[in-house]
Amino acid sequence: MKIKKLGHCCFVVEPKIGVRVMTDPGSFSTLQNEEKNIDLVLITHEHPDHLHIDSLKIVLENNPTATIITNTAVGKILDEINIKYTKVEEGQKYDFKDVQIVGFGNLHAETYITMKQVQNTGYMIDNLCYAGDAFNYPDHDVDILALPTAGPWMKIGEAINYAKNINPRIVFPVHDGFIHSWASFIWKNPENFLKELGISFKNLEIGKEEEF
Repeated sequence: MKIKKLGHCCFVVEPKIGVRVMTDPGSFSTLQNEEKNIDLVLITHEHPDHLHIDSLKIVLENNPTATIITNTAVGKILDEINIKYTKVEEGQKYDFKDVQIVGFGNLHAETYITMKQVQNTGYMIDNLCYAGDAFNYPDHDVDILALPTAGPWMKIGEAINYAKNINPRIVFPVHDGFIHSWASFIWKNPENFLKELGISFKNLEIGKEEEF
């Protein structure tokens, strides 16, 4: 499996040769505007750091045959601007050229008790787990975990416990677009705790495709 991180929560996964899946083309990244040969675009929820309409339009211009996979809430936004999509939500599956996309979870993690929790759908991409802005658990074995490492809705201890409970072979950090100046300090905690359990923590260089 190849993974290229484009920034924050936007990355491209190639689970099988010739199949390329992009996640959350949001406002905290720009490299998505340059990607070609994308087959699927997964959008977990409507927050602008995960769904940036102008970037999404560019992605679709560069990849006119790409299929958007998302949920009901995001779908309503896309309906308003006449962008087509396929709905995949919790417990639903979508198969594309022997790659299986499975939705799990339904709500964004709570930021504050009075703040509305928008719909958030996590996705399994074969054996890679990306939960969006939540710590929901998929009903699947996980080999690679895209692990949120910073945000107003979480703390690093929750991220570490999430990774420990899922017990993947390897994790890489996401939801980190606004902490680059001190990200290495944040990453030391999950890296040190998880390696004791035999779980590797691998920081991905932005824009560089990595083999997993």
